[in-house]
Amino acid sequence: MENSPEVAVLRLGHRPGRDERMTTHVGLTARALGADRLFVEPAAAGAEGTVSEVTDRFGGPFEVESTDSPKTVLRDWEGATCHLTMYGLPVQGVEGEIRKAHREKPLLIVVGAEKVPFSVYERADWNLGVTNQPHSEVAALAVFLDRLFEGRELDREWAGAIRQVVPEATGKTVESVEK
Repeated sequence: MENSPEVAVLRLGHRPGRDERMTTHVGLTARALGADRLFVEPAAAGAEGTVSEVTDRFGGPFEVESTDSPKTVLRDWEGATCHLTMYGLPVQGVEGEIRKAHREKPLLIVVGAEKVPFSVYERADWNLGVTNQPHSEVAALAVFLDRLFEGRELDREWAGAIRQVVPEATGKTVESVEK
């Protein structure tokens, strides 16, 4: 995390009306569990706004960037690329190799919304499954980020927060951050 190369998430595809909550949850999960940046398509402007607003209130750093050409982001990425798919290799078999690669170069995590073109499978350094059973891309991203960072993301410090959640056994408290 700190002092390591960037981790970015590319949300590949977005079906308006159908994917709004899912794309938002991909962004919120990426932010909360250690990624530095999210790329989304312009059709996901609502999700982009929500994730940016959460970052403004609860801290960062985290950036959301709209791109007209996610395939160009993938093609031009200068670093390692991991595509999350239930058809991929089991995470537990390659997580060490991915962590080692990430120590040396940025990592792009591709999370599909609709049928992913075969070219993505070919471009990825790893096609990775957190399980080979049907599941949510949000769950796959959460498990993968936790494996990548080995739990360190759970103790992350948040800069610029104006609100914070107060951990407690019962109840739901959100308070202003005292400067």
